[in-house]
Amino acid sequence: MNRLSYKSLVRASLLLAGLTLAALTQAQQPLPSPAGAEVYVIAPVDGAKVSNPVVVRFGLKGMGIAPAGTQVENTGHHHLLIDTDLPADLSKPIPAVEGKVVHFGKGQTETSLTLAPGTHTLQLLLGDHMHIPNSPAVTSKKITITVAP
Repeated sequence: MNRLSYKSLVRASLLLAGLTLAALTQAQQPLPSPAGAEVYVIAPVDGAKVSNPVVVRFGLKGMGIAPAGTQVENTGHHHLLIDTDLPADLSKPIPAVEGKVVHFGKGQTETSLTLAPGTHTLQLLLGDHMHIPNSPAVTSKKITITVAP
């Protein structure tokens, strides 16, 4: 029977831990976005005056949609930013912020929102299977809408 020394076990454990950490770090690196990939708000249009419920339709060009947790090359899922800016660090998973950042992890391409009367901004950000934006990030133009009372 082959016996490993204590030092050999420690070395093997450290090597395994290092490989695991390297794999996890690599798995969380932003995936490249294909050239020409675009995400955009189909409706409402920029400057629209709308009433509740506000139906928002998402468009995507040059990539496909896949649910969160499903890793397929050149795919992602939508995140809608409401009255907020893009996250400061686009190399990390997109945070869910109630009323500000909505995740569409099932692959949805539209939603119905109830927004307070007044002016609001909407912007889309595509995230990969782990909610991490691609590199470069695939973002829409920020649009402004006005919700009637």
